[in-house]
Amino acid sequence: MKLLVIGGSYFYGRVFVMEATKEHEVTVWNRGTYSMSDFGVRQIQGDRHERTAACEEDWDAVIDFCAYTPGDVRKTIENSKGKIGQYLLISTVDVYERNPALIKTEDAPLEERTFAGEAGAYIAGKVALEREIVEVCGARGIPYTVLRPAVLYGPYNYAPRESAYMQMLLQNRALPRFTDADGRFQVVYVKDAAYAVLRCLGNETAYGRAYNLCQDEIVTYESFFEALRRAAQPEDLEGLTEVPLTLAQAVSQGVPVPFPATAVETHLCDNGRGKAELGLSYTDFEEGMRRTYRAFRNVYVQ
Repeated sequence: MKLLVIGGSYFYGRVFVMEATKEHEVTVWNRGTYSMSDFGVRQIQGDRHERTAACEEDWDAVIDFCAYTPGDVRKTIENSKGKIGQYLLISTVDVYERNPALIKTEDAPLEERTFAGEAGAYIAGKVALEREIVEVCGARGIPYTVLRPAVLYGPYNYAPRESAYMQMLLQNRALPRFTDADGRFQVVYVKDAAYAVLRCLGNETAYGRAYNLCQDEIVTYESFFEALRRAAQPEDLEGLTEVPLTLAQAVSQGVPVPFPATAVETHLCDNGRGKAELGLSYTDFEEGMRRTYRAFRNVYVQ
């Protein structure tokens, strides 16, 4: 298939491109901040709000990894002169209405409220874009699919999530222990999320559908740190210090708290639809952490 990947140079998009090039013709359309030449793909530099070479061609599928602002999907499609066989939007499980008591299926209501800060703007943008893709693709007869990943982790993730704690362990021989964190959360190994996109391409079952992407395990900070310790090599644990901290102390000291840390923040989703309709499966959390640790150990240990 001839694929246009919008974004595609950072983490999830990057891993998808690495997998997709094994069987598809891939063009990456982005601002050119990171070169993709090592992956053997064509790269078009430009902005979705401007008409570029990417807009002139026919595509079997467009995979949009970097739509964040209302109007992003609409502008991409309106600027396109060529045919689009399918549009895949990468959204997030955060679009669901806040209710810690419920496990969200894909049919759960979306969040109508607007929250403050960058996180609030991100959620509001993704909710608006999900509605936008239904409207714009529906009006133009373009099949669409929405993927809603939980917290992504894995190699190439340089956001201050699991990599930040791995750096603490390897370089400082220290890990925090949050004494008042009672939140639970779900994650998804990035390669599993990449395979989910591949399973949707040209798949009529996925047309007009949304899918939650999340591993089966429900994780806590305690189980996360335990999995990290088990992923480490024995010599990495020599002299390791555990630092008890309240969440407030962690924030005041600049210690990252990247995952939901309280019961109120807990936000769990069901992954059954993707398993049943797309045949998705998920890497065991501890195995995913081992693979991720090995990758980052090569970065942080010189």
